[in-house]
Amino acid sequence: MSAVWKKSTKVDVVRANPSTAVCRLTLSTVCVHCPYLQHGFSFDTKKFKIFSGSKDAQFGYTVQQHEAGGQQWLLVGAPFEATGKQQTGDVYKCPLDTRDSATCARLNLGRVSPENVSERKDGMRLGLTLTSNPRDSSFVACGPLWSHECGSSLYSTGICSRVGRNFRHSNIIAPALQRCETFMDIVIVLDGSNSIYPWYEVQDFLINVLQKFYMGPGQTQVGVVQYGSTVVHEFSLGEYQTVEDVVEAARSISQRGGEETRTALGINVARTEAFRRGGRPGAQKVMIVITDGESHDSPQLVQAVTDSELDNITMYAIAVLGYYNRRGINPEAFLKEIKFIASDPDETHFFNVTDESALKDIVDALGERIFSLEGVHSQGCRFGLQMAQAGFSSHFVKDGVLLGAVGAYDWNGAVLKQTRQGKVVPPESSYQDEFPDELKDHAAYLGYSVGSVISPRGSQLYVAGAPRFNHTGKVIVFTMKNTGDLTVLQALLGEQIGSYFGSVLLSMDIDGDEKTDCLLVAAPMYYSQGWERGKVYVYSVSSQTSFVLQGALEITDQSQNSRLGSALAQIPDMNGDGFRELAVGAPLEDDHQGAVYIFFGRAWRPPQRLSAADASAGLQYFGQSVHGVLDVNGDGLVDLAVGALGAAVVVWSRPVVWIQANLTFEPEKVNMFNKDCQRGGKEATCMSAIVCLTLNITPPAGGSGVWYSLVLDEKRFPPRAVLDEPHRQQPRALLLQAGDSRCQRLGFTVQDNTDYGRPIAVAMETGLQNADGGPVLDPDWPTSLRTELLFWNGCEQEDDCQPDLVLSSSADLPDVRSVGGSAPGVGAALALPAEEADGVLPLRRSLTRSAGLSDIYIECDSEDRLAGQRLCNLSVPFMKSGAQVGEKRTSHSYTLCVCVCVCVCVCISQGQEKYLDDNTNDLFLPLKYQADLLFNRRCAVTCDLHHAAVPPPSPPPSRDSASPLCVQNHSNSGAVALQCSMSLPPGAEVVLAVRGRLLLRVSFRSLELLTAASIQLEPSSPAFLQEERPVWEIVLVLTKEEDHPVPMGIIAGSSVGGLVLLGLLVLPLWKVHTHTHTHTHTHTHTHTRGTGARSLVRVRR
Repeated sequence: MSAVWKKSTKVDVVRANPSTAVCRLTLSTVCVHCPYLQHGFSFDTKKFKIFSGSKDAQFGYTVQQHEAGGQQWLLVGAPFEATGKQQTGDVYKCPLDTRDSATCARLNLGRVSPENVSERKDGMRLGLTLTSNPRDSSFVACGPLWSHECGSSLYSTGICSRVGRNFRHSNIIAPALQRCETFMDIVIVLDGSNSIYPWYEVQDFLINVLQKFYMGPGQTQVGVVQYGSTVVHEFSLGEYQTVEDVVEAARSISQRGGEETRTALGINVARTEAFRRGGRPGAQKVMIVITDGESHDSPQLVQAVTDSELDNITMYAIAVLGYYNRRGINPEAFLKEIKFIASDPDETHFFNVTDESALKDIVDALGERIFSLEGVHSQGCRFGLQMAQAGFSSHFVKDGVLLGAVGAYDWNGAVLKQTRQGKVVPPESSYQDEFPDELKDHAAYLGYSVGSVISPRGSQLYVAGAPRFNHTGKVIVFTMKNTGDLTVLQALLGEQIGSYFGSVLLSMDIDGDEKTDCLLVAAPMYYSQGWERGKVYVYSVSSQTSFVLQGALEITDQSQNSRLGSALAQIPDMNGDGFRELAVGAPLEDDHQGAVYIFFGRAWRPPQRLSAADASAGLQYFGQSVHGVLDVNGDGLVDLAVGALGAAVVVWSRPVVWIQANLTFEPEKVNMFNKDCQRGGKEATCMSAIVCLTLNITPPAGGSGVWYSLVLDEKRFPPRAVLDEPHRQQPRALLLQAGDSRCQRLGFTVQDNTDYGRPIAVAMETGLQNADGGPVLDPDWPTSLRTELLFWNGCEQEDDCQPDLVLSSSADLPDVRSVGGSAPGVGAALALPAEEADGVLPLRRSLTRSAGLSDIYIECDSEDRLAGQRLCNLSVPFMKSGAQVGEKRTSHSYTLCVCVCVCVCVCISQGQEKYLDDNTNDLFLPLKYQADLLFNRRCAVTCDLHHAAVPPPSPPPSRDSASPLCVQNHSNSGAVALQCSMSLPPGAEVVLAVRGRLLLRVSFRSLELLTAASIQLEPSSPAFLQEERPVWEIVLVLTKEEDHPVPMGIIAGSSVGGLVLLGLLVLPLWKVHTHTHTHTHTHTHTHTRGTGARSLVRVRR
């Protein structure tokens, strides 16, 4: 099992709480599609320097800006680069300058190997981790998958190479590398006396045993000593480095012979001579004694074995019983001697075989017993540092290099340190509280990222991320002494499963006081709204050195994967606010093209977004690594290095510019009484505007072209002020150096007008001539200036000039009834008593009238028709002390809607009024409307004769009598008057029909029937008639042309009765309801049963 690669080779962005710490890197959620994110500042989005390399080698996976030998370089990691047939990985150095053509040189660090180690470089991933140390111009490149052989096992302990300022390897950093359990010096003491037979059986055993050994640097070395009467060194330790070589040498060993078997002598020679011939300090010493009989120097054997034990030599003894068996000798004494030679316990270190041919049967058992230590013998089935993968992350600290070892302790992980004095390896028990055994199967990957913070007290603390802890991730803050004592101070926990919380860490000193202000913890695989967007948590450091969550940096308004936080880098102040900035990589944005966000150290500033599409078409995973510490182009600002798949991109910085604008006028105010020049043949008021611009640049060097434009009386047409030279080019251009100020004088004329109360609005805009190259404007700095040019109010001492306005108003209405036929006049007179004010003031009057008077015409600046209000300027141009001004406004209305007009007159001055009570007048005007009535009439008469025997009450008069009858009407008869009350809307029509019968017997030659009607309005009506009580009459004349008796009773009765009724009915009382606005036609019909006269009267208004 091995740890997940730090960043996938195909990698398929706050609002602060109160805290005592200074942590200003706060930002609310931002939207990547907002325009200001696409057009940021500080870094040039048009020009880039790109170093290209092999995509297969993952060139650009890591980048580091580095300065060595007085030159600036860009270090680029290529962890899949091949060295010969092995994929070792490597690091390239690329010259950092402004030249377009530059190539990178390979450093060939993959050829570096530690001593006395049987290494496996293939797949070591050198360059996966790359860290530069500016203090001594060195850097560290790590290959965490570097492996070495230990017996039959292959351990991925990881390795780092430290490179000096001359780009030469200086030393190996491998704190997880331990001596193999097979790191042994084995000396075989072989009995070659005459009793050994056949010799080839012993030789075959020797070859078979040698083939079981794991020979090589850092593993097993073998020497052979043959003894009989004398001792001979067949070959020494380290003389042969491979199994093949040592086996070939063994084949050449011949039997030396001898009459005696001097085992004690052979052991002493092996102890004192063989182990010193090529023996290695620290190697485990093993001696294998093979003999077939009792020693002839047995008195010395006890001392020889004792001395071997004191030299920590492990003794294996093999008794060959072939000589005893062939002769039938009891081997008991021999076996006792051999067991004495073997180390305890005998069950492990003692062997016996029946004869020489049986030696082959113990080869495997001997090999297993000798190499039973492999890998896990001391810890059961658990790994310690054998699979540590040290160098998965790295970080320079004050006294060395901190390395993350994600595979240590069964992939729970660990943090190691390499110092000048040696390696620091905390015991596994140091992590037990935070990484308990019950979660060991989760593979926490502690050390995936490492870093350090400087507490408010100045002490150095270490931080390390474990992104797989409990599947949500954890970061621990701890101290670690060089003795290996590790103490965890605080743990920060992730919130989402699989977010890889803690995979990237960054300690930020934002304000430059050399103390940590913020700890940033990235969770690049944070899943939000269906996308792998990523999230960066921001922790502040309190005065008690505790870490408090302040918020997070996110890019939420996106429908795409992002992996924000895959890379973090602190960069120096770019915008001159005194706070350092943050670069955050998001390599999956834009369909895996990638992007980098620049967050500013000061709170609440939108980030700048650097897109791979802006740099070059075809780039992928732009932002998988970022670094920025060097000023490459010499503008005083740091330039950013960004890694991508197969490329390393240098993003040029741009100086930040502030244009400070100042605008003044000479004279300070407009005096319309002072006509000091002529324009167009007329006297005019002439003035000057002085425009001053100051250029500030960070860093303060160089200059830039700027422009400005000036607009007088903005948003008003025609303007009251006009520049003297309108033909001159707008905007106007200037060339300014850093810190310089330049002023220009522009003349203008103020036109005569009636508005001298409101100031003249003046607007000025500023900007850079070349916005796409060179310096860039700070977007938070205002580029527009707006001010007002005031009119002189005539007061010599403005603070003491206090007006006292007196307002009077009246209406020219001698008779309210005349309103209906003519337009009323409303007048207002305004006076400024001379004894109350010693200056002149511009005045304004507010006139409010009823909504029905909608046609009042006033030359005013504004009118609110819905509110029935107009605001008028009465100053021409000012009202001097003791002056009076009057105004009359008339109105015409054709709509009957109001009966009272209320006019409110208010005068307002710019000064502070002395008395306000006499500045307002209210006029209440009763309104009457003339009613025009139109009468039409029709008359229809029918005559019916009835011969009724009705005796007359008295003798009728003679028909020849010429004396007329008395006139009868409602005043001298019993007639009854008819009265009607009705509402008649304007333009409506009413028809009154009156029918009746005149049942009188009368004789006549000529008869007149007179019907009269009158109109009367109620007193509350707003209308009036031209006559007080107008009367309309209808005359009906009946004549008889034939001379024959007529039944006058019938005729006269029918006619007179009908007409009288008609006249009475035509007398309506027309009642006008002033609050009723109905337009319904009303028809009233009155009928009198009988046959007689019929009259229709049509009344129109």
